[in-house]
Amino acid sequence: MTEIHDDGFGGKEAGELPGPKVYTVSELTEEIRELLEGTFDFVWVEGEISNFRSPMSGHYYMVLKDEQAQIKAVMFRPQIRYLRFIPEDGMRVIARGRISVYAPRGDYQIVLDYLEPMGLGALTLAYEQLKRKLAAEGVFNPEIKKPLPYLPQRIALITSPTGAAVRDFLKVMGRRFANMEIIVVPVRVQGEGASAEIIEALDIVNRELQVDVVVITRGGGSLEDLWPFNSEELAYAIRKSSVPVVSAVGHEIDTTICDLAADLRAPTPSAAAEILAKEKETLKANLSAAIERMVNQMQRTIGTLADKITSLGARLKDPRRRLEELWMRLDEIHGRLNLALKWKLDGKKRRLQLALLKLLRNSPERSVEIQGSLVRQRFHSMCQAIYGRLRHEKAGLEALAHRVSDLSPLSILERGYSITIRLPQSKIVRSYHEVELNEKVGIILGSGSLLCTVQQTSSNKFPWEKQ
Repeated sequence: MTEIHDDGFGGKEAGELPGPKVYTVSELTEEIRELLEGTFDFVWVEGEISNFRSPMSGHYYMVLKDEQAQIKAVMFRPQIRYLRFIPEDGMRVIARGRISVYAPRGDYQIVLDYLEPMGLGALTLAYEQLKRKLAAEGVFNPEIKKPLPYLPQRIALITSPTGAAVRDFLKVMGRRFANMEIIVVPVRVQGEGASAEIIEALDIVNRELQVDVVVITRGGGSLEDLWPFNSEELAYAIRKSSVPVVSAVGHEIDTTICDLAADLRAPTPSAAAEILAKEKETLKANLSAAIERMVNQMQRTIGTLADKITSLGARLKDPRRRLEELWMRLDEIHGRLNLALKWKLDGKKRRLQLALLKLLRNSPERSVEIQGSLVRQRFHSMCQAIYGRLRHEKAGLEALAHRVSDLSPLSILERGYSITIRLPQSKIVRSYHEVELNEKVGIILGSGSLLCTVQQTSSNKFPWEKQ
């Protein structure tokens, strides 16, 4: 940079001063990135999600904003697998991440490694999101749930073999119906991989065990403890099961996805046992009471029928008297039927005789004779007319034949005329111009023909008369 200053004698001189540093865009962006990332390590940010999107790469992109500002944020797929919920636009969250600069666009952003919704916890939000999704798909619809058998014979119990739930279930079942067959399928009911074990156990029960009911159960616990029973895959497996499924997870106040998808939800493991197994003594008492009621009813019915038979026997008459009345009635009806038939036949005969007389009076034989005579007469007249017409036509035909014969060229030739034909074209010669000297011509006469050579042509009709 050049600076102009006074030299003390009224003149000016130029001097060189150091200028400002000029950055390239990449250099400036790199310094900004180092400054931001060096100043801010991990930061916690509270804000509202907007412009959320998840492309095919599986990463989450969003904007965190409040009333005055906004900042871009990204969460990459390795961190996403630890989330229990899906971010949505409008959701207020607390996020942790590190500040980063994306050089190609010159944007600064937060690279997130933790995200938690405000108000509801992450697990609660994930539970509500999955619940809405499965409800929209109809997984919880009562219409598709299978009914339970009244008194199942074999029950598969999917639970932890060391938990309190299995002890409570077996205790109640032993008290109410001791000889019920129960197959315990051991699984983990808490922690990583527990949901997969429950799903596998349910598949084994359907494929290999011939049971009437499946019970999935465990004792109470926190939302984290019960989380394996909030699996989307477990809900689909329950709906796929061909055996009715009873869910008895946690306490009465706990409601899991397993409870909602099952064919029946029991508030506790003990309640599930009470629902499935009626008390044996109660059933025996009810059966005895039913048998006693049935015997009493049968005795009353038999007594009523016996009284009715006695009453009917008293009212029953001697069947021979009834038969005599029926025979007389039959004879009477037979006589009336004969009279009716005779009267009917007589009427038919009279109508038939009248019709026969009318037929004789209007017999077509006379009309046929008259018409036959008329036909013969007309046939004779027609034959005469045809013969006369044929004679007339024959005479006219003969006259026409004579006229045609008279007009025939052959008849004209017989009167002394001839026809000259130019050879070899066989063309009739009408003028002397049509032939040349020494040319051969044919002459057709009334009787025979001549082959001649032309020696002379002339326009005169008879040139030889002057020679």
